Amino acid sequence: MHKKIFLFSFLLLVIQNSFAQKEKVLNLPNFDKPLFHYGFYLGLNKNDFKVAYKPTTITTNPEVEVEASVGFNVGLIADLRLHNNINLRFEPGLISNTKTLRFKHIANENEGTREAGNTYLHVPLIFKFSTNRLNNVRPYVLSGISYDYNFSSNEGNQDDNFSGEFRQKSSNFMYELGIGMDFYLPYFKFSPSIRGIFAINNELKYDNRSPSAWTDPIDFMGTRGIFIHLAFE
Repeated sequence: MHKKIFLFSFLLLVIQNSFAQKEKVLNLPNFDKPLFHYGFYLGLNKNDFKVAYKPTTITTNPEVEVEASVGFNVGLIADLRLHNNINLRFEPGLISNTKTLRFKHIANENEGTREAGNTYLHVPLIFKFSTNRLNNVRPYVLSGISYDYNFSSNEGNQDDNFSGEFRQKSSNFMYELGIGMDFYLPYFKFSPSIRGIFAINNELKYDNRSPSAWTDPIDFMGTRGIFIHLAFE
């Protein structure tokens, strides 16, 4: 009986020691030491508009309903190590998504519905604040600002909502916040994150003449959304 207990204890000790050794094996142990490194990212997004209203003589109850579809984002990564736990990242890329706007205060459904199919050049500068590495994982948070150029804004179009054309400003500024995790794999680092993006300026291009039931009631219209961001470095 004592021999069996001794043998069982010995086997447990061997198994425990084996797992402990495996935990100590670090993938890419020198990955974070260089001053610069590069990568790319892919992801999905769902962006809509935050809408704020102002007093108008057109309607007493303005309401714009925004329906967002899932879009995609893709881009490159350039990472500068500022400190063991702080990195500055430049992540230029493209963001594409479509939003359907329903101006509920306009009785005619056809006149009150507009579609905004947007493709942005997204140029962010982001600070990445990481914890110390724990084996092959490393949590982090993100914070930054970006310049976004909307290729499909229609800003230069002389036609406005009276001709069926919804217009936005081409140049916009955003800030973004996020949280994620670095996973150190044998051949590369995989870094998924969830990010929120929020417009700083009013993106709406007002109609050429007033009163306009589409744009006069709106004081602010700015992008807000969520990204699923998958980085490979």
